[in-house]
Parts: sequence; structure tokens; C-alpha cells
Amino acid sequence: MRFEISKVLDAIEGRVCTDPSLARAVLDLAEVIRYQNLDGGRPANLLRLGMVIDALARDLEEDSVPVYAIVHRALLSDADLTSNERMVVRRWADDGLVEVLDNPGDRMLEVADLLGLPVLSRARFDGLRGRFPWVVEQPGRVLAPVPGAGGPVFIGHVGGGNVPIAGTRSATGAKLLARQWRCPEPGCALFGGGGGGGAFADLAAVERAPAGQPPPALRGGVPTCPRHGARLGDAGPRPRTEVLAVRVGGLIRRRFVLTEGQSVLVGRAPEQQGGIVLGQWLNDEARRWISRGHVRFELRVGEVIVTDVSTNGSGIRPSGSMAEPDRIPLKPQQSRVLSANDMVELYPGVQIGRADELPTGAPFTPTSVMAEAPTMAMRLPRP
Repeated sequence: MRFEISKVLDAIEGRVCTDPSLARAVLDLAEVIRYQNLDGGRPANLLRLGMVIDALARDLEEDSVPVYAIVHRALLSDADLTSNERMVVRRWADDGLVEVLDNPGDRMLEVADLLGLPVLSRARFDGLRGRFPWVVEQPGRVLAPVPGAGGPVFIGHVGGGNVPIAGTRSATGAKLLARQWRCPEPGCALFGGGGGGGAFADLAAVERAPAGQPPPALRGGVPTCPRHGARLGDAGPRPRTEVLAVRVGGLIRRRFVLTEGQSVLVGRAPEQQGGIVLGQWLNDEARRWISRGHVRFELRVGEVIVTDVSTNGSGIRPSGSMAEPDRIPLKPQQSRVLSANDMVELYPGVQIGRADELPTGAPFTPTSVMAEAPTMAMRLPRP
């Protein structure tokens, strides 16, 4: 059973991030893992995070949904967690996959405001509604995970609604995310390198991976590192990004970030580091048609360029039209600018496009992140 739990924790790890382009909701990790009513189990259980992520994926009708988790510092040494769970949470903190701080409530709403994310919490945020009026004004922006038949469901005990709804990024958030930021603390996992190496190593790491950098905290209007409380330095403009999504069988399976200067290869099993693997979602015919590396995406001067590098070719669906006469062939080694609402079709039912413009509508539910969890570790409420 220990091996199975490790597998599901690894799967959950793939669903936590502080990347503003990918996160779909923000939550307080300590609150989630201590909510015993979700499964009737032990006082603290990291698997409850996977249950809440599954509920979010079902409501959004999308696979591989990441959450922005904020972690109270005390959780890193919480005796109610197993030693393996504590090790996992510390690793997430060291790798910058979660934020670690002393007051998750204020920061949760700040992140949600800056990024336009919904908040998953049972807190009512009474003292913060004046600062963040959308808490009660926008249904679906603050939802509480509660026990339901077959797993958690969401209710809007603040502001109404029962499906997580994204807002718009605040003007301040847009300005902060247009810049790269650098923490003076060596090894800062959020605004530096992580793993030591001094200030020069930290700056190099910021330059390597600017897209995933979280929004700074604002303390008196000054961009600040939420973990160290140190004033952040402006390291220059952040390169442009585009968020693309893969849709298979009508269900969005994966989002990925395209950054200037870094191409992304998508295919059945691309060998390029950072490539997007589709093989696990394809039927036998699609696997035979789609090459290991099928299409390459690049971002140049704000334009998304797609190049077919396959054996069999692809197609472009202009403005998302599924009418066969509208399909434009994309031959091997041919490139094309991806216009607004265009989709690249690798094979019937396998499309890639801009995430905000790619609708979902699959007749089946997303893959559960809890698929490898042993049943005795989960005690779901009876219907």
C-alpha cells in the first residue's frame, strides 16, 4: 500500500504549481488536508488534496487541472502527517510548487485577485470583503469543498454559485506579471534559483524560467517575496507567453505554456525535453497516424507559429470550424501562423489551440488523480 500511496502523491504533485498561466484555483493546503469530513479518516491526510483536485476537474470538465496551493509554515513539521507526507510537502516548498507563509488567508485572496482565480475554501473572509469585494459580488469565485456522494463537491456559501468561475486579472496583477522579479535571499524557490548558488545563480534561474514565476505579494504597494518578506528587485520585462491546450475526444487534456525563445514539440511521444506527450490519450488508429514528434509550436513577436514535423501531416481548423471543406492541410515541414480561434488537428478528435478559445464538451469525466490511491486510504461518504 505504501507504494500505491507514493504513486498517487506523485500524481498529485503534477497538479500543484505557482505558475500564473496554468493554475485554475487557489486554496489553503492545510485547510484541505485537515477537513476530516471529506473522507472520515485521520486528522490530516494529503490525499484529500487529490480528492479536491478531482472535484475541480469534474466541474471544469478538464483533465490535468493544476491548483495554486498556499501552505502554512507549520504544516512542514505537522505531526499529524506521516513522515512521507511531510517530506513531500517540504519538497513542494523547496521546488517552488507551493507558497509557504504564515497567513494563508490574506495571501489566498491576494493571489486570486491578481490572477483572477476562484478560491476553494470554507472560510468566509468576513474581514477582507472590503478589500476584495468580488468575494460576495461574483458567484463562483469563493466555493467550499464539502462531502458529496462519490467525493467532494463545491457549494458557494459566500456569494453563491456552485461551479468555480474565473474572474479577470486585476490591473495591478497585469503590471506585476509583465515583469520578472528577484528575491535577495539566496536559493529562493519562488523568485530565485532554489538550491543555493548565490545571487548570480538565482538570477540565471529567473532568466531560464520566467513564465512560471508567481505574482509578488504587495506590502504597502511594494512587490515583496511572500515567503521571505524581502523586497523584490525588478529583473526586467517578462517574455511574452501563450497558453495552448490539447483537446482529445472533446475533453481538454493538458494545458502548456509557450514562451518566446523556447519551442514546444507535441506528438505521440516526443523526445525533446519539455515535449507534450499525447500517447496515453490516443486510440490505436491515432497512435499509428500521429508521429512521435508531430508538430512544433513557437512564439515569435507575439505570433504562434506551428510547423508540421510529422510523416503524415496535419490540418488547420480556421476559427474552430469542424466542417470538412474548411479544413486547411498542413503538410510535413510546412509552417503557418495560428490565427485567433484556429485549431491544429493532428488526427480527427485530436486538436490543439489557444486554451481560452478551445471549448470542451466531452461525454466522459476527466481522469482521476486518485486512481492509484488504495481504497482503505479513502472512506468516501455513502450516498
